Amino acid sequence: MTPRHDSPIVTIRYCTGCRWLLRAQWYQGELLQTFTDVLGGVLLVPSSGAMFRIEVGEVTVWNRKTDGGFPEITALKRLVRDLVAPDMSLGHSDDPTPPSDTFS
Repeated sequence: MTPRHDSPIVTIRYCTGCRWLLRAQWYQGELLQTFTDVLGGVLLVPSSGAMFRIEVGEVTVWNRKTDGGFPEITALKRLVRDLVAPDMSLGHSDDPTPPSDTFS
């Protein structure tokens, strides 16, 4: 399946002065790999003021200042999935509980 022109765009706004480009690129790659046939793209937008915000269309799914730091990738994938493909399985990323210690 090929993304349509009306497929959702994820926007990652990152602070250049904070040197968060590499973090933004990593999230970009993870989202594009996971949502290959769903997203229309992941746009990186240089910003300032310690901003790190991730939006799906007009909806902010993560804001570093209000949500407290940076999201774990599994949490971010769930947030994006819930908006763009609610029925899509994320495999191990769907399980919010950490694996138990089996080496007791």
